[in-house]
Amino acid sequence: MSPVRLLLVAAILTLALVDAASAQGVLRIGLNDDPDALDPTISRAYVGRLVFAALCDKLFDVTPDLKIVPQLATGYEWDADHKSVVLKLRPGVKFHDGEPFNARAVRFNIDRHINTPGSFRKSEIGEITKVDAVNDLTVRFSLSEPLTPLIAGLTDRAGMMVSPKAAKELGDRFGTKPVCAGPYRFVERVAQGKIALERFAGYWDKASIHVERVEFVPITDSTARLASLRSGDLHMIERVSPTDLGQIREDARLKVVGVPELGFQVIRLNVANGPKSKAFADVRVRQAVDLAIDRETLVKTVFNNEYIAGNQWISPSSPYYNAKLPVRKRDVARAKQLLREAGQPSFAFTLIVPPERDRQEAALIIQAMLAEAGVTMTIQTQENVTMLQAGRRGDFEAYFTFWSGRPDPDGNIYTHYTCKGAQNDPRFCNEQFDALVTKARHVAEPAERKKLYDQATEILLREVPSLHLWHRRVFTGYNGKVQGFTPYPDGIIRVKGLKLS
Repeated sequence: MSPVRLLLVAAILTLALVDAASAQGVLRIGLNDDPDALDPTISRAYVGRLVFAALCDKLFDVTPDLKIVPQLATGYEWDADHKSVVLKLRPGVKFHDGEPFNARAVRFNIDRHINTPGSFRKSEIGEITKVDAVNDLTVRFSLSEPLTPLIAGLTDRAGMMVSPKAAKELGDRFGTKPVCAGPYRFVERVAQGKIALERFAGYWDKASIHVERVEFVPITDSTARLASLRSGDLHMIERVSPTDLGQIREDARLKVVGVPELGFQVIRLNVANGPKSKAFADVRVRQAVDLAIDRETLVKTVFNNEYIAGNQWISPSSPYYNAKLPVRKRDVARAKQLLREAGQPSFAFTLIVPPERDRQEAALIIQAMLAEAGVTMTIQTQENVTMLQAGRRGDFEAYFTFWSGRPDPDGNIYTHYTCKGAQNDPRFCNEQFDALVTKARHVAEPAERKKLYDQATEILLREVPSLHLWHRRVFTGYNGKVQGFTPYPDGIIRVKGLKLS
């Protein structure tokens, strides 16, 4: 081999070694439960969003203070009547299978989100009627109506882009072998074991990725999850329980940070979804159960006052909170009276609860509170994904879930409570409510939107399709070896910039 070729080979090997050295080992993140399908179109479980943050880039993202910033798109421009928006796309981006990311790929993904049976994204971006690929790096969305929350919606799963080639080849099995355009590519998934991802060498922003491999490990038992963090088997755990904060803070090797969440903790009541809706068909029964719960005591007893008692679909810290309707005092006498009026003085129902300590302990306190009003609540434990599937089928009387929240208020209310909302498992339907929140999607002025949401909140508090209970501070615990971590109000761990010392 000539001296020139030897030098060339040596240089290539040196670059490869430098690139390998810049990636640091395996980052193991403990999840509170197992995600559902790893397909952005049909995914519903919150923990899936943590995996997607490493696997699937979006058109846009948010900053820790909730400003919208470019990701796969570099910018956007609305037309004058807000019924069309043009997006500029990032050049040089490839999916994990080597296919190019371009305007045609965006068109495919938006069509897939809207037209796939069972899509949870349709109600988020359904006003898009047409997607035009103007050129390779320019795409235009035409809308049936102005949609103020659209760009905010594209900072989550509606904005995640998957490989059209892989999606066509795999069909409804795509979630078993997802192919996206994020910093890590899918390697394997072991049910209730781990989801393994490895660094994608062709990532458009690879300079910000420093860890070679990420493994997400579902551990539903919070005591075991904390023990794994303390032993060093896990580097990070999401949604730390307030009752575990003391142990983390006392351990010099560990750190914990918390930020107020955008969402809410909620019990969904089956209002009109199949035969099991009979229990809560009468609004007086729903109102009675609501009045029998002492939210302030619940937060103090179970969560050491680390959380905020709530009664609405948005936190009291939000400008869209209806301050004229704060959390009411518990009224057991009125609850009993409502049950008598409804002809159910000895009302009984079953609440489905995932095997997560926070909700299990809260359910026990609620059970005792309701008993004082003559209500018998039976607790049934189901895995989170199983519970959500039962909710969609209507196979529940009530179930205990949460919503992590979205940067635009529309994301906290429209999909959950409009008549055809994709996540409206109770099948609550009120035409006046629909008109209010739909109009709020079409206006841009915050003060006008606030008036509309205030009226919508009045309806929800009167009709009680769900029991909003509290708003968390989202705590993330991590080993001191993890550097570069920044908490976000959505609770999602961003892998960009993370390093292992």
